[in-house]
Amino acid sequence: MLRSLWTSASGMIAQQTHLDVVTHNLANVNTQGYKKRRADFEDLMYQIYREPGAPIEPASRVPTGIQVGLGTKVVATPSFMVQGNYQITDGSLDWAINGEGAFFQVDMGNGRIGYTRGGSWQIDDQGQIVDENGLLIEPAITVPENARSITLSPTGVVSVAVADEVELQELGQIQLARFVNPTGLRAVGDRLFVQTPASGDPIVGNPGEDGMPTVVQNVVEMSNVQVVEEMVEMIVAQRAYEANSKGIQTADDLLRIANGLKR
Repeated sequence: MLRSLWTSASGMIAQQTHLDVVTHNLANVNTQGYKKRRADFEDLMYQIYREPGAPIEPASRVPTGIQVGLGTKVVATPSFMVQGNYQITDGSLDWAINGEGAFFQVDMGNGRIGYTRGGSWQIDDQGQIVDENGLLIEPAITVPENARSITLSPTGVVSVAVADEVELQELGQIQLARFVNPTGLRAVGDRLFVQTPASGDPIVGNPGEDGMPTVVQNVVEMSNVQVVEEMVEMIVAQRAYEANSKGIQTADDLLRIANGLKR
């Protein structure tokens, strides 16, 4: 009887985590470059009362056995690296990656490199291109003070028009990074991911070369969260939570009946 209480409790705990993931997705529905996550579940260990295939007579065996499971748990919350919708802007420093699986690089300091799909860049007081948290784009690019306009080519070449000159002045080359297993990256907030042993080493290259996607200007990539899908997931989590709570109530009722028996 007590086993059913703990089994239902594990289901409630798992559905609470499920709801946490769904609400985090909904909270970031307007976050540029955010990638939705999903809660994956697995069943817990089983108590074996009779092994499948156990012999019961010299010529026969148990066909299925008796195996009673002990509940569930969340085993993973993988992110979906599907590209989000584009939003057109008037910002010359609003850039987006035209394809899946690649990331902009930023210098996080201490030799650490962060990877992001967010493409809203700024210019700091030194003329360097930085993200909205002040992290330098990698490789670093510095814009001169007398620059009139900034141009980004599909292959990642950053150029500026300077003073009255007609010819564009090339400032630098953007490089993108991709991973064998991008879902293995660790999210650290601020729209940043960092490398892990699960993701593998970054494969760095210029946009449009060796399988890298191109980049576009005056565009930002929005979140890939679909509100309707998340609302359905929220209902599923709620109903599953209620069903597990009913299991606890039923087990409690059975215990109350057993405790009420008289000799």
